[in-house]
Amino acid sequence: MTDTLTPASDLASRSTTRWPNESDAYRAARTTLLAEEIRLRRHIQQVAAQRRALPAGGGIDQDYMFEGKDGPVTLTRLFGDHDTLIVYSMMYGPDRARVCPMCAALLDAWDGMARHVAQRAALVVVARSPIDRILACAAERGWTGLTFLSDPSGDYTADYVGDRDADMPAYTIFRREAGAVHHFYSGEGGMEIADPGQDPHAAPDLNPLWVMLDTTPEGRGTEWYPRLDD
Repeated sequence: MTDTLTPASDLASRSTTRWPNESDAYRAARTTLLAEEIRLRRHIQQVAAQRRALPAGGGIDQDYMFEGKDGPVTLTRLFGDHDTLIVYSMMYGPDRARVCPMCAALLDAWDGMARHVAQRAALVVVARSPIDRILACAAERGWTGLTFLSDPSGDYTADYVGDRDADMPAYTIFRREAGAVHHFYSGEGGMEIADPGQDPHAAPDLNPLWVMLDTTPEGRGTEWYPRLDD
């Protein structure tokens, strides 16, 4: 697709944006950066198309049972009127005193976005703690837009997160076609895929916090992580 597009450097050179008191050196560097941003935009779209073209993943072996605020609910019922289901597994196991600050930062952003996601796909958040404890955590954080579930048996966690009692984050998407449910996509890789000096964060990153910090002079840093509100 990129072979038929106008070269990024040519597009960047067409920009007429200028800022007060900027130097020639700033403009030259910013135009070079703009060309890279255009290339990045195109690559993000290319990767997204490649992701959408994945063949059907493995079928689910069981209709996993979760516990929600209104009682038991199966994975297939979580789709509702949609054919796509997004499941985020947050780090809040029964042995964890408080929810993971990184998960909290992500879900703080997603809570407001959930109603918009719901126009296109179903979205739920799962943890291994009992449902009452999870709902209390959600209330403490002020999360009202997300749907929270407990995985009481650990069956789902064992298959799509890690060990049965894994206290790990996971992002998983399921697809329903012709009545059958298949795994579609999950984030993959740990420290073994990290570049030097970086965490193995997703690309594009699912946390708006990191995306915003990446635009600042300080960046996201190498040792800074968000804290819970104390």
